[in-house]
Amino acid sequence: MNEIYGTCDPALDSVRNLLQQRIDSGDELGVSLCVNFDGKNVLDLWGGYADVARTRPWHKDTITVVWSCSKVVTNLAALILIDRGLLDMNEKVATYWPEFGANGKENVKVSHILSHSSGVPAWELPITLEEIYITKKATEKLAAQAPWWIPGESSGYHLTNQGHLVGEIIRRITGKPLEQFVAEEIAGPLGADFQYGVPEEYWSRTADIIPPPALPFGEIDPQSITAKAIAGSPFPAEASMTPGFRKTVSGANNGFSNARALARIGSVVSLDGILDENKRIISASTVEKMLTEQIKGTDLVTSGFLRFGLGVALPALQTCAWIPEGRIGFWGGWGGSMIIMDRDRRMTIAYVMNNMSGSGTLGNDNTEAYVREIYRVLDGLCSSSA
Repeated sequence: MNEIYGTCDPALDSVRNLLQQRIDSGDELGVSLCVNFDGKNVLDLWGGYADVARTRPWHKDTITVVWSCSKVVTNLAALILIDRGLLDMNEKVATYWPEFGANGKENVKVSHILSHSSGVPAWELPITLEEIYITKKATEKLAAQAPWWIPGESSGYHLTNQGHLVGEIIRRITGKPLEQFVAEEIAGPLGADFQYGVPEEYWSRTADIIPPPALPFGEIDPQSITAKAIAGSPFPAEASMTPGFRKTVSGANNGFSNARALARIGSVVSLDGILDENKRIISASTVEKMLTEQIKGTDLVTSGFLRFGLGVALPALQTCAWIPEGRIGFWGGWGGSMIIMDRDRRMTIAYVMNNMSGSGTLGNDNTEAYVREIYRVLDGLCSSSA
């Protein structure tokens, strides 16, 4: 049996047992799971292995790529600027970044980018991974292209370019690149082990991934926005283990972290902007804006039903039946990782793993099992104490 390490409130022992079962069965390779309730980690567990050969145990400080969970952190950075009055969600992006107004994008608003409704969900072809790694060049390419639909009319999930878009807005306002702003304003003050890319000296504590099942490309209309967006987002999962990926900054998908750090960051939202009793990151009114619906409907890229606030998805039965209704923001990373910020319960759930057993960004079977059990236990406790 693979031992699980960390701490767990006895009330959540069933979650610990479930995690143990998933590791023992091989459903999980390496994993970290954290539940923060009212500012305290009531569950902080990790176990398994950081490599496919099972020679490197997953330790307390092990990190791995969290893919699109990175978007939650990147978009929180934009919310900080909104909170400070330096960025207006209803203002045109071109006000801050004039070049972006080219080619029919003059009316794209900041809120459109944060809600995946800008009409710019990916790069136009031709584009290579190596070009995307060069932030300035990749960002200039996005500024020059035309929207793929009328901005604001529909969402179309911004697969891998949202970080370039948000990052450039942040740079234009603050003069700081995204990675510096996040380090100084979020990760640093919170003591959260999160960074875009990963320094070479951290590679020894960075877990490798098992790539996810292949997407059913044969079932996708080659003329569709979905096909176009996938082609314009050329990130194979294996890229995350290469020096090129680990040395660049892609705010949409190359954050490296673990569940403890993501839960710490996500608690900014769950706890109305205040951590450690007096550490205010954003105001409660800005959290309210973040969790206010901007757009909903069939997403033009994922083809599924999605509701978006500012930088996060909002609960919908058609999207994830295992996430309850309420004042909740969430998003996941390719293959299964997930961060759920529950303002009603003052709870944050974060899950990070290296076996990418899901093919999308809405969790995998393990994600659903853990989240369902956490809510079952918590809501049961609340009911019994009421």
